[in-house]
Amino acid sequence: MQTLPYSALTNEHIGHVYELYYAAFERFRKVPEIHTLVDNDKFCSVLNHTLKEHLSVIPKLAMGVLEIQDQIGPDQCDRLMTTLLRSRISRRVIAEQHLALNETFNSPWHFPNAPKPKRDGTASATTAAEDDFIGEIFLKCNAKDLVEKCAATATSLVTKAYGSDVAVPKIILQGHLDTTFPYIPSHIEYIIGELLRNSIQAVVEQKGTTEPPPIEVLICEAQQHVIIRISDQGGGIDRDILPHLWSFAKGPRRHKRLRNLATVPRLKATMQELEVSKSQTQSHASSMPSSANEISKNYASSLSSLSSRPPELRLGMGLPMSKIYAEYWAGSLELHSLEGYGCDAFLQISRLGNKNEVLSTRASMDAV
Repeated sequence: MQTLPYSALTNEHIGHVYELYYAAFERFRKVPEIHTLVDNDKFCSVLNHTLKEHLSVIPKLAMGVLEIQDQIGPDQCDRLMTTLLRSRISRRVIAEQHLALNETFNSPWHFPNAPKPKRDGTASATTAAEDDFIGEIFLKCNAKDLVEKCAATATSLVTKAYGSDVAVPKIILQGHLDTTFPYIPSHIEYIIGELLRNSIQAVVEQKGTTEPPPIEVLICEAQQHVIIRISDQGGGIDRDILPHLWSFAKGPRRHKRLRNLATVPRLKATMQELEVSKSQTQSHASSMPSSANEISKNYASSLSSLSSRPPELRLGMGLPMSKIYAEYWAGSLELHSLEGYGCDAFLQISRLGNKNEVLSTRASMDAV
């Protein structure tokens, strides 16, 4: 960020993000070397505080990028946004993984010969919760369950926004429905949730109260990766928007996106993107194994809050953010549009450990 022109860095939103990272750097560099569990607990407190403090980064960064285009141009804005988001993912994954492993270590079932909790919360001497999780990484993410959960959330939000009289398309699942793979649940749920939300909204807005065509989800499993194809008949993407589909800064709806983003930090009178309601949080937690509940309750996730935003709040960054998350974990996201008919989205998920993840190096940051 220090390589930006001074006029860009004086933007209030970019300046806010800069100050957050500067304060985080100052906070971390003063943490003494860790020698004991007490030292580690103090460090975890610093991590937890910083994670919560940085929940405002994404909307502030997006607003700043839209506002400073006159100083540095949309192409450089996109490179800046992509590099910063990859860097942000790296840091949050490391921090959340440390907190999750620390929570696992302090759990009663972590110690030898302790009864292990099942998914239903009851104790069992043979079923270990840590068998399914390594920190934040869930080893048995089920593709069918993920799609159904994200579809239910998106359907509920669309019904609430457009009214109960609007016909919501059905989700038809096909292919290898018993496919499982290791992944961080919040990341994959965000990507699939954004794709399904876009498809459901497109179909609903085109068909209205008439019987809508279903959205087809095909799950394909191979040795090295899993592919999820989401096909809708929502009319496709407008020709003027299609070239800027993966851009944070370009496109004809810049000012509308800026207005929507400006409302986000104030929706719940907090600096978070969106604050998940208590009922949503409980619903999300109840669908996860008990060990994940213990881990996730200690710090907030900006992805879960973004996923629960109202459908009418179009931020213009769901697809480019989803692409960054997919590519970060050595996967890919492509979208093919037939204007006047519909869209096919292809999400490729690499099985973790088979490829090098797309990390941000210092050289790539300096190249911005």
